Amino acid sequence: MTSDNPIIRIRNLGFSYNENHAALHNITLDIAHGEFICVLGANGSGKSTLAKLINGLLKPTSGSVEVDGLCTSDEHNVRTIRACAGMVFQNPDDQIVATRVENDVAFGPENLCLPAETIKQRVSESLEAVGMSGFEKRNTATLSGGQKQRLAIAGTLAMHPRVLILDEATSMIDPRGRKGLLKICRELHKQGITLIMITHDIQEALHAERILILDKGHLSVDTTPQHLLSHWRALATSHLELPFSAELITELNKQGFHFETTLTQSQLEDALCQLHSQR
Repeated sequence: MTSDNPIIRIRNLGFSYNENHAALHNITLDIAHGEFICVLGANGSGKSTLAKLINGLLKPTSGSVEVDGLCTSDEHNVRTIRACAGMVFQNPDDQIVATRVENDVAFGPENLCLPAETIKQRVSESLEAVGMSGFEKRNTATLSGGQKQRLAIAGTLAMHPRVLILDEATSMIDPRGRKGLLKICRELHKQGITLIMITHDIQEALHAERILILDKGHLSVDTTPQHLLSHWRALATSHLELPFSAELITELNKQGFHFETTLTQSQLEDALCQLHSQR
C-alpha cells in the first residue's frame, strides 16, 4: 500500500546478512503519519530486521528506506532518523543505562544538549505518559519486567519521536504487564504518534489498525484486523497461532458453513447458539 506523503517510504527493499541468508525480499510499502501498524510473523520471518532497517540500525542491501523524507543509507541522516523513529527492544535491560529512573529517562535529551528545564519537563511528561509518575527516584534494578519496559518506552518518548517502534516489546513481560503496555500504545496512537508494533502474537496484532504479515522475508499480507482472519491460509503458512475463535470459524467453514471471518469470539458464541437452536 502506498500513499502521497508517508512518514515511512519503503521501495523494493531487500536485505541479506550474508550471501546465504536473504532476510527480506523486495518489500514496498508506505506507512502514513499517525498510523498504528502491526508487523506480524513467526520467528525468522524478517520482522526485527525490518524494524532495524527503519530505525537505521541496518542499511538496505537493495532498495531504499526513507523516514520523514530522509534516506537511511546516508550516514549523515542516521542520528536524525533515530531521533525521529525511536525503538524499544525486546529486553528492556538492553536499554536501561542509569540506576535511577529519572536519570535513565533524561539520558537521551541530555545527549541532545537540551536545557535543564526542558529535560526535566520531558522526563515528567514521558513518565506520566507510561503511568510511572512518582517513580522518579526509584532504583531501576527494583522495577518489575513490565515497569522496565514502560521505562524503556518513557526514555524513547523523551526524545520526542514521531515514530515509535516496539520490537517484540511484550514478549518478556507477564499478561498484566502486556495489557498495560498495549493500553499505553493505544493512548500514544490517540496522541498522533506513528506506532509500529513487531509481534508474533495475533491477539496483540488486533489492537492495531493495519496488519502486515511477513513470511520468510516476503510481505505476504497487508490488511486490517477486521479482515485478518480471511487470510487464514497465509496465517497457517506463516505458522502463526490462531485465536480459538478463528480456528473454530476456519474449521466450520471448511465443513461448508459460512461464518464471517470478522466475528469476535462473543459474536461467534452467539452464532453457534443460534445454529444449535435451529437444529
